[in-house]
Amino acid sequence: MPGNSKHIKSKGSESDAMFGPMRLRQIPMTVLLVFSKEDSQSDGFWWACDKAGFKCNIAHNTESVMEACLEKQYDVIIIDTRHSKSFDPEALCRSLKATKSSEHAVIIAVTKKHTSDKEEPSIAPLLSAGFNRRYIENLNVGTCLNELLSIEQHDVRLQHKVRAAGALFTALDNCHEGIHITNEHRETQYINPACERLLGYTCEETQGKDITELLRSDKNKQDLEETINSQVKKGKHWEGAYYIKRKNGQHILHHCYTTPVMAKLGKVRHTVSIRSTHDHNNMPVDRYKDGELTQNGGIHSFPKRRESVARIHSMTIEAPITKVINIINAAQENSPMMVSQALDKVLEILRTSELYSPHLQTQQVREEDQMTSDYVGGLMTNDNYRFCHSPGTVKRRSSYGIDVKTSHGHTPHIPKTIKTLSQIPVEIQNATRDEAKWDFNVLNLEEVSNKRPLVYLGLKTFARFGVCSFLNCSETVLHNWLQIIEANYHSKNSYHNSTHAADVMQASAYFLERERIKAIFDQMDEVAALIAAVIHDVDHPGRTNSFLVNSGDRLAFLYNDLAVLESHHVALAFQITSKDDDVNIFKNMDRDDFRALRQSVIDMVMATEMTKHFEHLSKFVSSINKPPGREEEDSVHSGRGTPESSTSISHLNTPENRTLIKRMLIKCADVSNPTRPLYLCKEWALRIAEEYFSQTEEEKEKGLPVVMPVFDRKTCSLPKSQVSFLDFFIHQMFDAWDAFCDCGELISYLQNNYQYWKEQQELQEQQEKQDTSL
Repeated sequence: MPGNSKHIKSKGSESDAMFGPMRLRQIPMTVLLVFSKEDSQSDGFWWACDKAGFKCNIAHNTESVMEACLEKQYDVIIIDTRHSKSFDPEALCRSLKATKSSEHAVIIAVTKKHTSDKEEPSIAPLLSAGFNRRYIENLNVGTCLNELLSIEQHDVRLQHKVRAAGALFTALDNCHEGIHITNEHRETQYINPACERLLGYTCEETQGKDITELLRSDKNKQDLEETINSQVKKGKHWEGAYYIKRKNGQHILHHCYTTPVMAKLGKVRHTVSIRSTHDHNNMPVDRYKDGELTQNGGIHSFPKRRESVARIHSMTIEAPITKVINIINAAQENSPMMVSQALDKVLEILRTSELYSPHLQTQQVREEDQMTSDYVGGLMTNDNYRFCHSPGTVKRRSSYGIDVKTSHGHTPHIPKTIKTLSQIPVEIQNATRDEAKWDFNVLNLEEVSNKRPLVYLGLKTFARFGVCSFLNCSETVLHNWLQIIEANYHSKNSYHNSTHAADVMQASAYFLERERIKAIFDQMDEVAALIAAVIHDVDHPGRTNSFLVNSGDRLAFLYNDLAVLESHHVALAFQITSKDDDVNIFKNMDRDDFRALRQSVIDMVMATEMTKHFEHLSKFVSSINKPPGREEEDSVHSGRGTPESSTSISHLNTPENRTLIKRMLIKCADVSNPTRPLYLCKEWALRIAEEYFSQTEEEKEKGLPVVMPVFDRKTCSLPKSQVSFLDFFIHQMFDAWDAFCDCGELISYLQNNYQYWKEQQELQEQQEKQDTSL
């Protein structure tokens, strides 16, 4: 400030504070010293601010203080009450608390030392004036520094959160749903303007009152209120519709979602109710004006909703599931009571969004087979994701974004001298000699290629299927593309690395040469399958989708928590490819062919997301293995590698069915490890377990929800995890795949490997019993 101020530049760094799930950026603390004249005490605070990197100003009179506080907000204001001839400290404090910019500032009074033989003076006058703390004069810089650090970590951070609460109340005030908050005694503490319009009461009229008494309607069932309270006391939410009585005496039906806010020891601290209204036709009531209901505009901001819904019902567009539900509804009208009740249950199931997701047998499964429950929940469940921030944010393992970079943070270098098939080293040629066989050892290729198996195996496999000819690109461009894709896999991942991509590509190529698939697929299908296998896990961070969602990763925000990794893999792959003509394997393709190929690749990569596992499997079994009208033919033809009738080929060769087959092909290739020779199966099992162990450790370290608690490095049973995975995911899928394309060799390995893991599990359990008895 001109004439009577000086300023210290910040040396500190910004830090984050958490307000529930809300992340607050806290900049270095700002301090205003208010001293009539500078002395050793003001210098002590000044040098303490300098050491801590806090921003500091000094003012000498009331006018300069008020001017400084109008220009900027200060976190801490230290007022000297010892020598204050030029201002009244208590009056100044009251003035500061009355200003908007300083209402949340921590105001400290510097007082004189009192002699030991006198009674310590009361701080009541200071507190009544608005001071937050008292500092007994101490000129030591270290003491001043400790005081400021303590204030920063407690008072200032708390005030920082209080200021943030203003944003939350602004959101509540502008929310279209009625929000009602009560304390543990059911006394109303807050209702927002939307709730005021809904109930007819103002916030002031309801505060401190049990609102259920004000709103009680005799149109509800007698035990309804008891049911709601019982659910809330148990820590569970309640949702449903019931009648309330508005201030003007009108009874209205409204929808309410009530959820408890829990304190420690399982006690309910607050109850939050979200209220919206429905008229007798079950349509949202849109707005209240002057205490009366109106049907235009509204509480959900859908103007003239009646007319919109009427138009929708008059349209001829009808989804297949709607047709099914309508047929069942019609059948119920003339059905016996028992049949009608059964159809009600059918309708309830059909109206769910997870038609293909199996449900574990509730508590019994969780208690008897925790491994299966955790494994399935970790890989498949979206509903249990909990968005939460921890004080330590998750560090990115690579650079995601438009600028394509490797996990080491540099743009991949493409050498000018290209190693084509004829130039591949002899040891690598030897390692890829049996690449068309199912027992191909990709781990050996990983070793001799110095963890670059995808480039070499890709060149050979793509040449076998004529990919360059189909894409009209050179072998040089293909090599560049494989190289940059492999560079964007994380070699430090134990499982999701380029070796896994090479393994999935090799399995996909093996499946493409099965007789039945060759009879159905055209070359575009083959090329799409190979490209999808190559890119299906590119830039995988070695963590699951649920981890990214729980940690608030930016990819989870980008893809709205849905198929986060799979969306990123395929998006990044096409981004990389289109960035440079030297790697763009699609640049010479016809536009329509490229669009068809791209859609096929996207669909296959997205099919690897495990939450849709049972949906893809169910559709494959019902549409491919047992197509309509094929029951009689199934009794004559086995369908295992034999020539197909023209009817069967015609049925399978539709675009829809080829899509189902391609999805199942990449899914089987992606999790084919248990169907490989035992030495490969064991190594892959160890590698995936290592990633899950690492994720569990990071979740515990950062205070995130632990997605798969059984994958604790100290207690996990690897054999049991494999048995659970095979039982729940693998057996049924590969049985269906074998029935379609005759891959008996895989089933033989699968049975042997399953027996091995079962035996290892039994040995472990026996050893645990012996250890327990000892």
